[in-house]
This record gives sequence, structure tokens and C-alpha cells, in this order.
Amino acid sequence: MPRLEPNLSYTYLDSPIGRLLLAGDGSDNRLHRILFPNEQAKADPPGGWRRDDTLFADAVDQIRAYFSGALTRFDLRLHFAGTDFQNAVWSALCSIPFGQTVSYGALAARIGRPTASRAVGAANGANPLPVVVPCHRVIGADKSLTGFGGGIDTKRYLLAHEQRLSVPEAAQRQLSV
Repeated sequence: MPRLEPNLSYTYLDSPIGRLLLAGDGSDNRLHRILFPNEQAKADPPGGWRRDDTLFADAVDQIRAYFSGALTRFDLRLHFAGTDFQNAVWSALCSIPFGQTVSYGALAARIGRPTASRAVGAANGANPLPVVVPCHRVIGADKSLTGFGGGIDTKRYLLAHEQRLSVPEAAQRQLSV
């Protein structure tokens, strides 16, 4: 479980992958956290957090648009509070195109640390903003679906959702024949 900042505001969003908890600092309207339904904080946010269903309306709208297939790239104010290395990994995750995947090694090479695939995996696992910062697009070198904070079924769902929307309709018809 990641360390959670005190005194954040939060809201819930029902999604196809379950009820997400979105949290951030109301003073700068930046999103700090997205927690999956299987994480402990989902039902009982830490003491000091306050519910505000109006604060993250833009994030809620964009995440809903993503799940409906109307949005492929988020444009939100985000807060990264990781190490320099983690922040570099999280920024690189945002450059992975919708519907595509990369391996941990390829992502390590993208940030100029080609031998740091395991460290990239650890930073990927510590991503505080899954879905919006698409850590689900990182897979094993052998194309296997590896660990994911929301669970492998959620990762599989997100990748299939994006793939379905990325493949042109004519190609989808051909694939289904």
C-alpha cells in the first residue's frame, strides 16, 4: 500500500473496473491519487481526508470519457511526489500511445537507463495515478501481463478496452470472422 498524504480531498467514481477513489489537494486542484477498489483506502479514506464531490469534476468527466471510448489522452493537472527516478518513469508512461504497450526494458531505455528494467517495474508499481498515467500499458518482454495494482483482470480489461478502440472498425470485422 502506498503512503497516502494527509489532508486530501476525495471523491468516488463508479467505473467498469469498480469504484475508484480520486484524491488531491483542493488548493491547487491537482490530482494526487487514484485508488483501485482492491486497495485498502477505497472504503475508508485516511483520517483528515474530506469528501468533496465537486472538486475533481474535470477528472471524473475525463475518466468517464476514457471508459466510454470518447477520450484517448488525458489533460489533467497531476501531482507527482516520487523520487526523480519515479517521476521520470511516470512521465514516460504518459508518452506510451493509447492502445499500445511497451516492455519494462523498453521503458527503461526511453528514460536513458537501459539496465534499470527492474527499477522501472518498481516505479511502475508505485504509480499513484493508474489509468490516467497508463502503467497498465507496460508488459513483460515476453508480452506477458505482469503485476498490476488493480489486479491482472483489470489490466487485461484496460488493454482490451484500448485495443478495441485502436483497431479500425473494418479490421475488427475481419478479426471477428
